[in-house]
Amino acid sequence: MNGYPLAYFITFSTYGTWLHGQAKGSVDRTHNVPGTPFVVGNTEELKNKRLKMNQPEYVLDQPRREVVCSTILEVGRHRGWKIWTIHVRSNHVHIVVTADAKPEKVSADFKAWSSRRLREAFDEDPKRDRWTQHGSMLYLWKEDDVHSKIHYTLFEQGAPMSSFDGRTTPSEPEA
Repeated sequence: MNGYPLAYFITFSTYGTWLHGQAKGSVDRTHNVPGTPFVVGNTEELKNKRLKMNQPEYVLDQPRREVVCSTILEVGRHRGWKIWTIHVRSNHVHIVVTADAKPEKVSADFKAWSSRRLREAFDEDPKRDRWTQHGSMLYLWKEDDVHSKIHYTLFEQGAPMSSFDGRTTPSEPEA
């Protein structure tokens, strides 16, 4: 597929819900592999991050999680991408996707389309920040890595919220 990996494991969080400095930890370029330690909490850094926020944090309730999940599937169908799995949580989203585009483009499309659908469904302010600016985008070159991230997304996130399992339900349009 033109040098693209088998899939990407994309994670992004909602605005203001996962800040550097929090006691639960956060990620950076050297602390971003699932199952490895987070960046250690720092109350002063957290205080500074909160002061810089220009809006309250954005939390996804169940109806909003459903909109985001269905929108990601819509984007996948529109772009011809294979959605392996999705798990939309109250403060972050995990997706395993095969796409013929860079992961930054894939993530940006998921966020932009989801923001539009959330505005439409809940009459939200168009200027409302919903997502963090960046996210985690891992390249999955081996089948074992794809299966591992699918399992992590579906079964290692705590109680299931809004999710999709593309192994049992096709994400591509019917021929």
